[in-house]
Amino acid sequence: MDYRNLLYKRDDAYVTITLNRPERRNCLSSEMLAELEDAFRTTGADGEVAGIVLAANGPVFSSGHDLGEMAKMNEDELRALFTLCTSAMTAIAEIPQVVIAQVHALATAAGAQLAASADLIVASTEAAFATPGGKGGLFCHTPMVAVARPLGRKRAVELALTGDTIDAATALDWGLVNRVVSTDELESATLDLLMRATRGSRYAKGVGKQTLYAQMDMSTGDAYELAIDVMARNAARGDGAEWPKAFVEKRRAVWTHSG
Repeated sequence: MDYRNLLYKRDDAYVTITLNRPERRNCLSSEMLAELEDAFRTTGADGEVAGIVLAANGPVFSSGHDLGEMAKMNEDELRALFTLCTSAMTAIAEIPQVVIAQVHALATAAGAQLAASADLIVASTEAAFATPGGKGGLFCHTPMVAVARPLGRKRAVELALTGDTIDAATALDWGLVNRVVSTDELESATLDLLMRATRGSRYAKGVGKQTLYAQMDMSTGDAYELAIDVMARNAARGDGAEWPKAFVEKRRAVWTHSG
């Protein structure tokens, strides 16, 4: 796929989507957001793809929204921009593939939102995260939807209100990222985690990811009700039925990647 703001590369079962406007600090213009959503949803529809790496070129992972573009917009246009941004971000959770953000540098405002929207984050020791609206005139309302969820309440509030930048070690301690490695190890550590997070049935993984996110927002009772229904249906057919059958027959499971 050809994009103006992204690089798109496929290697067997894995796709790498790379933000590629380093001269603009990979700011999330309307055009880039539309391309990101298209890349995620198009890849999501490809049942042969097991996982996606979200990376970036240049000295900054992403500086967030394009402020020059925003400055020219009226309220309706801004609402459309934030709606587009939300659709691009939520596409990551809605597609069945595992998405890992490979964050090598600063991710700020909507750039931090983009990283936090990924299923997993591997960060380099040079990475950092910020929602700087708290120290300016426009609070990071939409970025904090994604950024706040992995954090405890007090830490989320501190990050939002101060606008301070936290380094990768702090982001790991606060639960925002999954791994912190040296810059030299970033690509290999990302691929290692992606391979482990995508092993097994692609179909089961996709159903599992989407059910996991759905039940996290439910009460315990509703979560169990959903989980019982999904688990019973999937254990009765396809790869879900193959797993116990292979165990009983003492053989390797053969995945059809279907349910």
